[in-house]
Amino acid sequence: MNVFELTRALVDIPSVTEDERAVAEYLEQYLRTLAGSTGGTVERMPVTDDRWNVFAAWGEPRVTLSTHMDVVPPWVASSEDHARIWGRGSCDAKGIIAAMIFAVCELLKTGKRDFGLLLVVGEERNSAGAYAAATQPRGSRYIINGEPTENKLALGSKGSLRYELVARGRMAHSAYPELGDSAINRLLDTIAAIRAIELPQHNVLGPSTLNIGTISGGRAPNVIADEARAELLIRLIDDGAALRTKVAELAEQFGVEANEVLCVPAVRLESMAGFETDVVAFTTDIPAFGDGWGKPLLIGPGSIHVAHTTEEHIPKQQLTKAVEIYKELVVRLSDKDA
Repeated sequence: MNVFELTRALVDIPSVTEDERAVAEYLEQYLRTLAGSTGGTVERMPVTDDRWNVFAAWGEPRVTLSTHMDVVPPWVASSEDHARIWGRGSCDAKGIIAAMIFAVCELLKTGKRDFGLLLVVGEERNSAGAYAAATQPRGSRYIINGEPTENKLALGSKGSLRYELVARGRMAHSAYPELGDSAINRLLDTIAAIRAIELPQHNVLGPSTLNIGTISGGRAPNVIADEARAELLIRLIDDGAALRTKVAELAEQFGVEANEVLCVPAVRLESMAGFETDVVAFTTDIPAFGDGWGKPLLIGPGSIHVAHTTEEHIPKQQLTKAVEIYKELVVRLSDKDA
C-alpha cells in the first residue's frame, strides 16, 4: 500500500466527529503491525468510554507528529484522478495521517528513533481528543500538528469563540401579536447588535471575523414564536476576553441566553529556515494540547479552501512532498533538542 492507497482507504472509512471508532480501530491495527516489526509501541489513550486517541512511539519521543481522525459531515467516498485524491477527509486530515505514517516508515528505515505519532478524535467540534491528550503527556518536546496549509509552515492561527443563542418568548395568534412575545424578533435583534460589534484586527493574523452558522425557531407562520435559536462563531485574533464580555452584555440587554460552547485563543507559532510560511484563519488542536506535548508547529498538505466542501481533495504532489517535510522536521527538531 502506498501513500495514495492509504489515503483512499482512510477516506473510505466514515468517521464523522463522535463516530471515529471504525477509523481508530483500523489505524490502531495498522500501527500495531508496523510497531511489531520495528520495536515500537501502540496504545489507546481514552477520551470517553467509547472514544480514544491512538498513540504510537518508537523509543522516548522527543518529537511527535499529530493530526485528527474525525471529519465533518457528510461522508463522501474517495476517488482519484492523475493529480488529486477526492473525498471527505482527503485533505482534512486523512491524507495528512497517511503522509505522517509514511514519514514514520521512512524514518525507521534510516534507524531513526525517539519520536511518536498521535492521532486524536474530536478536532472538528471541540478538540476533545487533544484536551484528553493534554492530561496524558509522553515527554515530547515538539509537536508537529498536521492541518491543510499547502505545506507551508504556519506562523499563527486564529482562535474560535462559539455561542448558542437561545431566545424565549410567548406564543399567541399572529393576528394579535400584542398578546405574545416573539422569540424570533428578540433573537434577530440580538444578532443584529452582535453583527454591529467592531471586531479587532491583528497585524499578523488579520481581522477577527463573525459567522452566523444556523438559525431556527418558531411553530408556524400564524403563531408568534415562543423559542428561537442561533449558532455563531467568531474567529479570534486574541484570547477573546473583550468579545466575550460584549456578547454577554448584548444578550442580557435583549433577554437572550448566550451559551458559550467553545473558546480557543489564537496562537502565534515559530518559523524554521528553509520553509515557506503563511498565516491561517482556522482553529487547530494546538491550544488544547497546552504545554504537555512540547512546542507546536503547524504544517500539512492540501488547501483549507476545499476542506469541509463537496470539492474536498488533496494534490498528490503535495501529499508525497509532505512525507519528506515531516521526515525533515522530525530529524531537525530532534537534532535541535539533542
